[in-house]
Amino acid sequence: MATASIEQHPQRLLADIILARAESHGADPALLSDRESFNFSDLAIRIGTYQVWANANGLGKGDTVALMMANRPDYVAAWLGLSRAGVIVALINTSLRGESLAHAIRVSTAKRVIADEEFRDHVALSGEAVVINAPPQSNGGVPPSENVAISDRALLIYTSGTTGLPKASVVSHRRVLNWALWFQGLLGNSETDRIYNCLPLYHSVGGVVAVAATLAAGGSTVIAVKFSASNFWNDIRRWQCTQFQYIGELCRYLLAQPPSDLDGVHNLRLAVGNGLRPDIWPEFVKRFRIPQIVEFYAATEGTFSLYNVQGPVGSIGKIPSFLRHRFKVALIKHDETGEPQRGGDGHCVSAAVNEPGEAIGLIANPTQFEGYTDIAETNRKVLGNVFETGDTWFRTGDMMRADKAGNYFFVDRMGDTFRWKGENVSTLEVANALSKIPGVKDAVVYGVSIPKADGKAGMASLEVNENFRVESFASDIKASLPNYAVPLFLRLSGKTQVTETFKHKKNELAAAGFDPAADSDPVYVLLKGSYRKLDDVIYQQILSGEIRL
Repeated sequence: MATASIEQHPQRLLADIILARAESHGADPALLSDRESFNFSDLAIRIGTYQVWANANGLGKGDTVALMMANRPDYVAAWLGLSRAGVIVALINTSLRGESLAHAIRVSTAKRVIADEEFRDHVALSGEAVVINAPPQSNGGVPPSENVAISDRALLIYTSGTTGLPKASVVSHRRVLNWALWFQGLLGNSETDRIYNCLPLYHSVGGVVAVAATLAAGGSTVIAVKFSASNFWNDIRRWQCTQFQYIGELCRYLLAQPPSDLDGVHNLRLAVGNGLRPDIWPEFVKRFRIPQIVEFYAATEGTFSLYNVQGPVGSIGKIPSFLRHRFKVALIKHDETGEPQRGGDGHCVSAAVNEPGEAIGLIANPTQFEGYTDIAETNRKVLGNVFETGDTWFRTGDMMRADKAGNYFFVDRMGDTFRWKGENVSTLEVANALSKIPGVKDAVVYGVSIPKADGKAGMASLEVNENFRVESFASDIKASLPNYAVPLFLRLSGKTQVTETFKHKKNELAAAGFDPAADSDPVYVLLKGSYRKLDDVIYQQILSGEIRL
């Protein structure tokens, strides 16, 4: 089923595709887990249960209900059924607490929250909405979907919040269907496919793409409560999965597990996801015998996606030539202040081949960028008069480079790059280099401020093992990086702290800076060509300017 069919049936939702499948193949598995499993008939009944509950409680088109549930099949049924009733479903991060949780509920305007028992007290303490249990089982059928169209809002999905509190991205039924049908075609999904999903269901990748692309094809999704590196491959074999979805550092955690004779024993035909680091890509494919990697780049609220199906290792993808008229992408240069560089005509300056630039996507029509619940936040992501007077483009905030063949490569997040000694430093590039040094299990790189110094100095938080030697580390890393990119400070930590989607907690590390008293982790400073343990005396000398770095 092609995405072109979406506009031909403006009142057919993803739930309707699933309901049609239930009529013809009701006994086929749909959503599977150790907690509960639904075949297509079960899923259809549960979708109807949530829809009937919404109607009975006076909830309809334009109302919002927040959902705070653990990973389980009923989570998917909930948002499918509620959104079919016209309700906008806000997918709440289950790790949020206190003001962050209150903010997420508040910006959604939800007055009711469907929450699992384990989250009820946290929601109640937020004081933002009435907490209710999940609707009981219904013996009734599925009522018709009245006046709900693909242009209506279906979900609110929150950004990761790299700076400040998360923003609620608006996701219409049209966007849900585009994700489902495009990925179904991209992956060649059929009713024989089964994808393993251990990613959070409150994010677009785990909660929509991983389930929708297989359900739309008549296949099934195995839902794990959370990612477990030690149980991952046993689950893949036990559930006889043909695919799995990864994100961020998941693949690196799998490689860190002890080798096993069963590493390549599975029924997988592909792995799909984003954020597979180039430095571990070949090793991951070889060790676990992955037939195909489908790496992609996308943003929940973005105007374009990139896909690497058979391109070079490390590329986040390209836009096929036959789609370039629909999805226009450009890379633009920035000036010294970090703002888009403009030429004499007032228009932005494009990055050259293999030159880093911010990726932007043309907003050709209003359906391409649906924005956030906050209008001010929406406006911040729009850049005008880019190449023509009056044109508008979506700002990704991601730095990329593109080769002559049109393959894109991720460089860094704009907020993660920093300047030192007049040079731009990519934290991702430095982290990849550090990770190749013997003894380094993981590396997080960020910039820290030093009094009386321009720019920010590089600092790395390293998770190391018994093979790490700080005495030779400086010479090892200088062989891989230019002098300006070599970290001036090291913090040796027992274990790298990551978010629920495997993103490093850089903000907390940057806030601690290079203060040796910030925590119990030892800090080292690069002095006269080697790393020396930083004590309070040296720390104060750096702050006073007595020691210039």
